[in-house]
Amino acid sequence: MGVLEKIATLELEISRTQKNKATAKHLGDLKAKLCAARRELMEPSKSGGGKQAGFEVQRMGDSRIALIGFPSVGKSSLLTALTGVASEAAAYEFTTLTCIPGVIHYNDCKIQLLDLPGIITGAAQGKGRGRQVIATARSADMIIMVLDATKDDAQRNLLTKELNDVGIRLNKQRPKISVTKTKAGGYKFNATVPLTELSSEVCYSILHQYKIFNVDVVIYEDGTIDDFIDVLEEMGTAPRKYCKCLYVYNKIDMLNISQIDEIARQDHCLPISVNKNLNLDGLLERIWQELDLRRIYTKKKGLFPDFDDPIVLTVQRGDKTMTVQNAVGLLHKSILDEFKAALVWGSSVRASPQVCGLKHELHDEDVIQIQKMTTAEKAKKMHGKKTGTTLAGGNTQVDPKKAKEKAPLKT
Repeated sequence: MGVLEKIATLELEISRTQKNKATAKHLGDLKAKLCAARRELMEPSKSGGGKQAGFEVQRMGDSRIALIGFPSVGKSSLLTALTGVASEAAAYEFTTLTCIPGVIHYNDCKIQLLDLPGIITGAAQGKGRGRQVIATARSADMIIMVLDATKDDAQRNLLTKELNDVGIRLNKQRPKISVTKTKAGGYKFNATVPLTELSSEVCYSILHQYKIFNVDVVIYEDGTIDDFIDVLEEMGTAPRKYCKCLYVYNKIDMLNISQIDEIARQDHCLPISVNKNLNLDGLLERIWQELDLRRIYTKKKGLFPDFDDPIVLTVQRGDKTMTVQNAVGLLHKSILDEFKAALVWGSSVRASPQVCGLKHELHDEDVIQIQKMTTAEKAKKMHGKKTGTTLAGGNTQVDPKKAKEKAPLKT
């Protein structure tokens, strides 16, 4: 039996199995086997010619967005309208056959926008260059799913399923489940909240499918079997990608007001019309809100701040925080060795300026001035304070735990 037939058989058995406490353990085994089969399908063949060729697009700008959708929904027209890059658009399907990048200049930031070829049903199994499209989407900070407003939500459900099959979770957070491998001790299970679907027996059965026997499991929220499998997949070669997604409904000029209002009231949805140039400004503003980019301006002592070239903090760059430490590290990592404090102006402090440390969280459009240590402060940091941790008459450091031990007797 091939991998595709195995996946189809497992999906059919899962759909036929009733969901209750008696079948939870069996469902967990089936879903673990299904996940292993999909992983085997996505990994390149060891006996073949290596990895399958993908789209080689250099990452640039402060963030990356991927356009995903079925053929002929207006992805190329949207790229041209937002970036000015000429992408071929026509009335027939599969006009775009490769990845076309563009750059959006908005609020002093550069956002890379990728126009990917239209994907079809079965893209997760490699149909229609689906693997290359989805692999490029995994590298994006945000996904814009372009949909045809004149059609039903079946297209949205199919695209979500294709992305879900390859490990891309849309608008979801990582489950609060801790799985720690141990060298010995067997299986330990603990939950801090009442559970409805997961249980000690279900988790034990799924872990046996992954051949994990010595492990500590702690569950901090009422999760599902799929959530537990997602956490286990982080230990393997195909970790899950938790990505923000914005559902953009194009061609609203063909709908009435009540239909447009119904779309606009849904979560993570935005109606637009590229042909009539409707609500494109609202789309840019919504993208800015979802990406949560923070511009940090630098200032030299005695001079005005530099408002032309900001440091842009995102949850994907640097140490993935919005702190002073991440901002200084993006300037240059060597500055962290000489860092003393930072003067911060803006909404993140109570008084402007305020002296802050590395762990202070910055807000959008804050201004920072970095203060470096003097030569004496560097030496003090390097050799430590004179509190018995150095030998008398020099700067040789001594371990304070061993300092209490008596010196050996001379013979």
